[in-house]
Amino acid sequence: MPILSTTRSRLAVTTATVLLAAGAPAAYATFGDRAGDTAGTATSRGTAYLETRLFFGTERPDGGPDVTDQQFTAFIDREVTPAFPEGLTVQEGRGQWRDASGRIERERSYELILLYPAAEAKARDPRIERIRDAYERTFGQESVARLDERTTADF
Repeated sequence: MPILSTTRSRLAVTTATVLLAAGAPAAYATFGDRAGDTAGTATSRGTAYLETRLFFGTERPDGGPDVTDQQFTAFIDREVTPAFPEGLTVQEGRGQWRDASGRIERERSYELILLYPAAEAKARDPRIERIRDAYERTFGQESVARLDERTTADF
């Protein structure tokens, strides 16, 4: 239960941060306009990046044992780290989705976040697809969801 509470707290903080960040450029532009700033908008900082999020379920459609933390960590070490040695983030969660038979599946899950320069998107895409395919094959999954978003990052 503490993990679920911690995950919910993290989700709430992350959601609030994203919502505040999404509104910030408009707020800055409005503030600049009201102050008589002829530049128009806030200064953009950072470099163009892509953020890819992969969502991994842990229940097996064939009824086999759930993917354990140790198995998932070994998968990350074997399949993801060599393809993205610069870094990555893994978050635990709970999710649900409709499977191929139409049932709603609720399960423990992992979210993998990869951040890489937008200029490398074409080279990184096959690596990401190999990760998805490897997880599906290794753990008998129907799919691994993928979300890509453009962003800027400054390190």
